[in-house]
This record gives sequence, C-alpha cells and structure tokens, in this order.
Amino acid sequence: MRRMVRRTALFAILALLLPIALPSVASAQTREFTGKVDKITKKGKLIVDNRKGDKVSFVKIDTTEVTGEKTEWGKIKKGDWVTVSWKMIDKPRKAYQVNVLPPREEAGEDD
Repeated sequence: MRRMVRRTALFAILALLLPIALPSVASAQTREFTGKVDKITKKGKLIVDNRKGDKVSFVKIDTTEVTGEKTEWGKIKKGDWVTVSWKMIDKPRKAYQVNVLPPREEAGEDD
C-alpha cells in the first residue's frame, strides 16, 4: 500500500514539473509555409510568396534538407513552388526543410 502511494505521488510530481522542465519543446513547434519562390540568393536567403499577399523570408542552415522535385538548394529557382518547414521561435526564420512541389498553374492563366 505504501509503495503504491509513493508511486502515485511521484507520478503526480513528475506530471506537475514536466511542463516547467520542457518549455522549449512546447514553443518549438514546426510550421509550414507554402508558396512560390519570389527570390533566392547565393548567401542562402529564400523569399516565398503565398500569392495571398504574404511574403516570408527564410535562411538556409547547415542542416536544411531539400526534398521533392529538386534535392539540392542550388537547384531551387525563382518560380518554383515550395513548402518550407520552420519554427516560430527562430529569428530570422530558418528553413529546416524545403519541399519542392510540382509546377502549378495559377488561376487566370490561359493556355
């Protein structure tokens, strides 16, 4: 009986302390931003336009992973459609993953 009370008390204390001990995990949620590449620089800056009035810039880091239609940062060019994974806590925004999407037709374009 005494062992069960101790175990329950230990779990209760851990449950109370866990959110305090790990605040960075909760605040480091990954976000995604999808749009058309507006500009990409040789220094590693990527500006993405979601075509709704939002242009967001991201910086390349050593661990940036490029997936999808292209697999190298150097092959990404203006006009490519991408989804960039980043974290809210980063200032400036860091591109952790860039998924290059297949080309899209924009609304209103005629063939």
